[in-house]
Amino acid sequence: MSIQDIQVSALDLASTSPRANRTASAHDGIPLDDVPLNAFHFKIAGLTFGAHFTEGYALGTIGYALASLNRQMPLDAFWMGMIGSSALMGIFLGSLVFGWLSDRMGRQKIFLLSFLIITAAAFAQFYVSSPAQLCALRVLIGFGMGGDFAVGHAILAEFSPRKHRGTLLGSFSVVWTVGYVVANVLGMQYAHASPDAWRWLLASAGVPALIVLVLRVGTPESPRWLHGKGRIAEAKAVLLKHFGPNVTLDGNGADDHGSVKGGFARLFKQDLIRRTFFNCAFFVCLVIPYFAVYTFLPTILKAIHLNDGSGADLLLNGFLVLGALIGIWLTIVLPRRVFLIGSFAVTCLSLVALSLLPESSTIAMIVAFAIFTLTMSAFSNLVGVFPPECFPTEVRACGVGLAIACSRLGSAVGTFLLPLGIAQLGFHATMMVLAAVLLVGMVVSIAWAPETKHLTLNEASGA
Repeated sequence: MSIQDIQVSALDLASTSPRANRTASAHDGIPLDDVPLNAFHFKIAGLTFGAHFTEGYALGTIGYALASLNRQMPLDAFWMGMIGSSALMGIFLGSLVFGWLSDRMGRQKIFLLSFLIITAAAFAQFYVSSPAQLCALRVLIGFGMGGDFAVGHAILAEFSPRKHRGTLLGSFSVVWTVGYVVANVLGMQYAHASPDAWRWLLASAGVPALIVLVLRVGTPESPRWLHGKGRIAEAKAVLLKHFGPNVTLDGNGADDHGSVKGGFARLFKQDLIRRTFFNCAFFVCLVIPYFAVYTFLPTILKAIHLNDGSGADLLLNGFLVLGALIGIWLTIVLPRRVFLIGSFAVTCLSLVALSLLPESSTIAMIVAFAIFTLTMSAFSNLVGVFPPECFPTEVRACGVGLAIACSRLGSAVGTFLLPLGIAQLGFHATMMVLAAVLLVGMVVSIAWAPETKHLTLNEASGA
């Protein structure tokens, strides 16, 4: 065989290789999943991160505000549970309604409307005169949050490149946790500063909400959503403006715009039903212990005699932030399944330890609580990663919304029952019940969790 024959054969082989195909495709355009990060990515991330800070802050204020409020309006266990869980009930409703509307009306409209609701209701908390009024406003705040959770996760996922999508989506949890901890720290310092301190604490959530609302004006529509609705020219215009002339939407059926119907029924078709059940189940099992424990952290620390000025509450809030940061790194380096299943196991064992340790073992209880806090905060990052990566564009907001709705319904029930459980069953038995919830989450994840780390969003429809 001559040198020329060898060269021709090598060229033929190269032209059929995946690398060559990707290079050839690059001449036609860079897929949106593979574009480098630019300023627009950081802008969209900033708008969604600001929202999650606000939401964490708004939810975090209630624990310490309730202790102050109780001196003006004495609350029994029923109203403590109702007010503590009211925002979570609102999130359940909002994520379903706005998730469905977002897949039909577009991401951008809900992106604005959700924060208009949050801002108005947050400021209105200052003027409440009864537990029922506060409960109603907290439901309304949660309603707006549910919409933002559904559309915020979807819109950032649809703009983000595959290489950085896990980091960006996982960072939601970090920013949310920072907002939650800031609210807790302010609550520790100022909740009892004056008789009306709880009003200022709750209404202060309106300030970051208003800033986010103003900055979101002018946000473009998702080009993936536009393309899916057959609005090709508008999708291309968004890509051209924010990413340049060489960026295109990915293949894998991109030309079939409008041919697949969305809606909640689509989530229960054969190719998606397992992913739908998985996302709902793991999300529920993760957030029930999270919200039940940290909404009533002062009550829990009092029950185990760790509210004696030892700084345990401040230490645990610090671990929440540290764990969330560790979670970003683990999202990058670990397969999604390994991270999820292992974290369920560690948190389950931590709560079992808390339920078995005697109250006299102060140091051991703090260590077990710290391990639980670090791990829970770390793998909470995955609630922002798995749902958007598991569902195709035509039902992404519905899928995310349904998972969030189920999780918040579960966490609302858990938060409502926790003070009753501690009063009736005691701290140790209540922790064992929460450990059982985490065990269920681990089993579900072993059975159903997909590995989504390297998928493009167009591959999210795989069974």
